Amino acid sequence: MSLKWLSLLLLQLICYFSSGRCGKVLVWPLEYSHWMNMKTILDELVTRGHEVTVLISPAAVLVDPNKSPTIKFEIFPRLLDLWTNMAKDSFWTYFSTVESLFWEFSDIIMQICKEMVSNNKLMTKLQKSKFDVVLADAIGPCGELVAEILNIPLVYSLRFSPGYFFEKYSGKLPVPPSYVPVIMSELSDHMTFMERVKNMIYVLYFDFWFRILNEKKWNQFYSETLGRPTTLVETVGKAEMWLIRTYWDFEFSRPLLPNFEFVGGLHCKPVQILLSQEIEEFVQSSGEHGIVVFTLGSMISNLTEERANTIASALAQIPQKVLWRYDGKKPDTLGSNTRLYKWMPQNDLLGHPKTKAFITHGGTNGIYEAIYHGVPMVGIPLFADQPDNIAHMTAKGAAVRLDLEKMSRTDLVNALKQVINNPSYKENAMWLSTIQHDQPVKPLDRAVFWIEFVMRHKGAKHLRPAAHNLTWYQYHSLDVIGFLLACVATTIIIITKCCMFCCRKFVKIGKKEKRE
Repeated sequence: MSLKWLSLLLLQLICYFSSGRCGKVLVWPLEYSHWMNMKTILDELVTRGHEVTVLISPAAVLVDPNKSPTIKFEIFPRLLDLWTNMAKDSFWTYFSTVESLFWEFSDIIMQICKEMVSNNKLMTKLQKSKFDVVLADAIGPCGELVAEILNIPLVYSLRFSPGYFFEKYSGKLPVPPSYVPVIMSELSDHMTFMERVKNMIYVLYFDFWFRILNEKKWNQFYSETLGRPTTLVETVGKAEMWLIRTYWDFEFSRPLLPNFEFVGGLHCKPVQILLSQEIEEFVQSSGEHGIVVFTLGSMISNLTEERANTIASALAQIPQKVLWRYDGKKPDTLGSNTRLYKWMPQNDLLGHPKTKAFITHGGTNGIYEAIYHGVPMVGIPLFADQPDNIAHMTAKGAAVRLDLEKMSRTDLVNALKQVINNPSYKENAMWLSTIQHDQPVKPLDRAVFWIEFVMRHKGAKHLRPAAHNLTWYQYHSLDVIGFLLACVATTIIIITKCCMFCCRKFVKIGKKEKRE
């Protein structure tokens, strides 16, 4: 038996014979960066002696059972691969594309969910396993339905839902549109009047989209499955804890509730390994100019030949050495200062003292590694939340943004010179890094603590606001406002009537005195 398995067995035995706090965690994940982030939590839960079971499809891309021998997997029919590169000409054209993708995403997830919950053999097995908690990603509905069927507490791991819809209506999180910009709007918390108008329009757009266009079919499906009238919002709202994958170094200040915890950067680590000799020699050869790290993430490995040549020719003009994660045809304009890699140790390169800048697509995980190591960024967002992520970093003075489809060679060269040569970008990146490091409890420990807390106490009802028990008009105090307005109106009417009565009396008395 391997040392790893012996260690896990020892943890289980210690847990069993001491506090008995080790439990069983059922996981409903999503792909790509969602899974990378969640797996960090799952690995930590396993090292603490918990038994983790993940529900996956055989078509899963990154959720690979062979790479996680300490985690159990329950495999059921297919998952999905939807995201593509989306140019953003305007908000509405961009969101029409996003909307169509979410429609397709929603339909596929619903079909997967239906197939899973109707699988009697699987659901019986899950019932008998007596799990203590469900850990789910709220952006892909179904985890909350499984938790409801199994009658066990639910914890969410979440970056955001479009328009903060679930956070607002299910979690009852206050999201004042006057200073909390709608996710993906690319606005900051300091908005002009017209930006606040725009933000309000975005709020109404997302609310209409979910409530009128998308939510009805989920309400019907959940009601039929549970055998009683319910809604998607109500079922999602039963979550005990919401673990949000950002922190105050990334977010703009806004209200929070006790059962919402920011755990952004939980996957970040100090430099873990020595770079390979080949990479280290290349990095050291950069001298005082240092290096630039360039990647567009795990979902975009290559580009069009034209774009790749534009980028390569720009990189060839800077004095820094460049390490570029790229899996396409070698660009004809590639300079001697640039090397291509199908994979590279991104975290360890960002933590290298010679790293001067990070060219990134704006994924949350990559941004947090840059924040953790204090590296300024050039953002080239592609889709989903990436434009908004880069907008946050730009607002905080740690990044410059470019458009992949429109940028010229000169644009990229100037952006790199700006973040490398202007000391304010490095200073702001280091300031964000200081905030990330200066926490009383590490994000990963905080995330695991709250999952274990929910397991120990069979929930966290005391942290849920009473807003869950109010109707929409009670939540907004419309009944109280109506009552007070009625009281004021009644008082005004009574006073007016009394005044009119008194006036008529005085008039009559005056006429009577005149006649006499």
